[in-house]
Amino acid sequence: MPSVLRNSIRDLAPPFLRLGLTAFGGPAAHIAMMEEEFVRRREWISREEFLDMLGASNLVPGPSSTEMAIHIGHRRSGWRGLVVAGVCFILPAMLIVMGCAWGYAKFGSMPRVQSVMYGVKPVIIAVILQALWGLARTAVKSGFLAIIGTVAAVLAIVGGNLLAILLAAGVVATLHALITRRVASGSLSVIPSATKSILVSTPAVGAAASASLSGLFLVFLKFGAVIFGSGYVLLAFLQTDLVDRLHWLNQTQLLDAVAVGQVTPGPVFTTATFIGYLLGGVGGAVVATVGIFLPGFLFVAASRPLIPRLRRSQVAGAFLDGVNVGAVALMIAVTWQLGRAAVVDLLTAGIGLVSAFVLIRFRLNSAWLVLAGGCAGLVASGWLST
Repeated sequence: MPSVLRNSIRDLAPPFLRLGLTAFGGPAAHIAMMEEEFVRRREWISREEFLDMLGASNLVPGPSSTEMAIHIGHRRSGWRGLVVAGVCFILPAMLIVMGCAWGYAKFGSMPRVQSVMYGVKPVIIAVILQALWGLARTAVKSGFLAIIGTVAAVLAIVGGNLLAILLAAGVVATLHALITRRVASGSLSVIPSATKSILVSTPAVGAAASASLSGLFLVFLKFGAVIFGSGYVLLAFLQTDLVDRLHWLNQTQLLDAVAVGQVTPGPVFTTATFIGYLLGGVGGAVVATVGIFLPGFLFVAASRPLIPRLRRSQVAGAFLDGVNVGAVALMIAVTWQLGRAAVVDLLTAGIGLVSAFVLIRFRLNSAWLVLAGGCAGLVASGWLST
């Protein structure tokens, strides 16, 4: 058994390192690539398990795609797999962002990446749509869940609170399940009523014009422990704490840091690596990265044993079904927003359509399509500039 466990841990490192190097496009794209890699290609987990992990990841703070990697690692190889998968997914992105930060600090400007992203973005949309098709068919188990998902997607598109949408989807699905099973009204008190709030205020870390390593760690630990949602939510916290209150960064540095986190592969929260390097060199980059990702490991470790128990309970299982269909709806809303920004002309529309055809017809690994899309963007920019 120990040798089998060691072998499975060795199996974890290569795919997650590769994802950390090639997973552009933010959490929705990362989750789509994980579904392709671990559900369809390797068949390590079922689509139902994948959806349960996705629902659990969306209900706790932290970067959802990184938490998905941690969930999959634990499912495959226990506690050691939890660490290996998470670290291997984060490490390549951290090193890439650290290199960008070094260039930024040395030369005072960002490398030009618009040409690459011009071709990569429509590929990402195709990858997400392929994953959404499979996930939606699994998550939508009834007509009522389809209604919940549709309403959740609309609310997310118009700007509703993401956590509130997920919790509402779970509660409504639970109520429906209880009513259809003719549960006595007195038992409705068992419906989950958990609520969470995003803490906007910051614990005192010590306002200062310069950042210590311990101060950096505590600030980013707080971010990782309380932030739900995307890198855009992180931007609001960075603005409030690091620019307005602590004065560690100016506005231009903050926007450049967020831009690097958005256009590099891997977790968007590696924005912390860039900021940490600017404020404290390599040591600052390391402590900021550890601080922002550490809560995710702890949340997954705490919630992971609860998922099978939730699924065995009829009431909790119905709640999880609602959360799962809500999570798919949130991915649909994000894809709609990303698609409007990615498909901007006939060329990007063509790249997206070709990518979707190749994915569906030949089931090609999406990493190759991302690489091809980046090359196409460079070539197209060369043509357009001449």
